[in-house]
Amino acid sequence: MGADDADLVRIAREIVLVVLAVGVEVEEPALGFLLVVEDERGIADNIAEYLRQFSFAVDIAYDGDEGLRLARAHTYDIILLDWMLPVVDGLTVCKTVRAEKPDVGIIMLTAKDAVDDRVSGLETGADDYIVKPFALKELMARIQALLRRRYRNQPTDNVLRVGDLSLDLSTQEATRAGQTIKLTRKLFQILELLMRNKDRVVSKAEIEAHIWDASAQLWSDVVRSHMQKLREKVDKGFDVQLIRTVHGTGYRITDRDDA
Repeated sequence: MGADDADLVRIAREIVLVVLAVGVEVEEPALGFLLVVEDERGIADNIAEYLRQFSFAVDIAYDGDEGLRLARAHTYDIILLDWMLPVVDGLTVCKTVRAEKPDVGIIMLTAKDAVDDRVSGLETGADDYIVKPFALKELMARIQALLRRRYRNQPTDNVLRVGDLSLDLSTQEATRAGQTIKLTRKLFQILELLMRNKDRVVSKAEIEAHIWDASAQLWSDVVRSHMQKLREKVDKGFDVQLIRTVHGTGYRITDRDDA
């Protein structure tokens, strides 16, 4: 992490500390849902930690097979994809994901800097290409530019829906039956994760990995506590309870009566 990147992270942390010190709840939803597929754990964890400082929700896969599984299971805004991956290589992952999910943004991360390599990555389906080593600040700029391009070209609205609950990812607003729901950043991220996986059980471990840094010291009931707060925000006062607990497994959001 360069000096400029460290300064950005330090400033972000100082702002959060000031806000917490005066007792104000941070109402800052996620900027986007990203997947980092990188076999060098130090690099992957560093990227994820950096992006989470700026309100991105981030999942991590350390090999191509796991990356492909996550890409198929979830709806990501952008995938940061290493070229040289174990089990399944990055080009194969890129080609497969592009064929199955044409709307996802893909940025290749690689030490290969030859023109032919860059062309191969782009022809396989990548939207952008960044050569290692790179500054995290440059990666952030490329992510933001790709998000702007993809949202600008989207033909449909960017809204997740479950029953009468809507989550607008463009305006960062949650509503149920026309009523606005105010959510903290982490509650928004959890709700987005659940709604992107409508009707599917999302495990406690999956929520922890998606929302918190790997290095974060979490108390045992952190997920249960956040889910309790989320239920109060989403389901309180409504006859239909959308967020369901699947005991011993995790949580599911659904409007189906049989779920």
